[in-house]
Amino acid sequence: MTEHGEQSRIEADEARVALAGARWRARSRRVKLYRRVLPIIILVLAGGALTWTVFRTVMSGVERKASQSQEVRLDAPLFHGQDAQGRAFTVGAQGAVRDPNTGKFKLIGPALKLNLGGRKVTELTADGGIYDEQAKTVTIGPNVRISDGGTGFVLTTPEAVVDTSTGNVTGSKGVQGSGPIGTINASSYAIYDQGQRVVFDGAGDNKVKGVLTPKGAGG
Repeated sequence: MTEHGEQSRIEADEARVALAGARWRARSRRVKLYRRVLPIIILVLAGGALTWTVFRTVMSGVERKASQSQEVRLDAPLFHGQDAQGRAFTVGAQGAVRDPNTGKFKLIGPALKLNLGGRKVTELTADGGIYDEQAKTVTIGPNVRISDGGTGFVLTTPEAVVDTSTGNVTGSKGVQGSGPIGTINASSYAIYDQGQRVVFDGAGDNKVKGVLTPKGAGG
């Protein structure tokens, strides 16, 4: 019995040692596998991140170029039109860029001419502006200069808004000017009927209110 028990104990110890050895060898194989695989996984992940970054950079460049390619750039453009009464006007500029999202034209050095009939032409110039063909408006500024063919006045103002459907010109950021009857300094102005009537209004230091009509108008 003693010899049989001793033999069983030895066999059990050998089995435990064999099992431990098998576990160690399995763990060793996993470690070796991880050592080979992990660097590859890291490279793949890093490569994926780099590829995504490069992809986004390339796509951003493509999108930017596509947006730029949709812009319409014009050199020395000249737009022609007529108001509701059939009087002609032109919107010119040194250059213009059409916004593909809004359809509006950004004007560089705009110059507008409103035909009052005969030789009477009102001319407007400025540093920049926006031509909204859909809304039938041209907003120009800063450094607006208006040479009114109807009254003979020359006006300077920070901004002018032209309604191309009526030919009316308005501004509410102050105006100074001079003409046949003297000088004017007002808070706002409006040129109606393509120069047939000019209305000035003021507040504070610019307490002026008046209406100018061209010589011979209405009689």
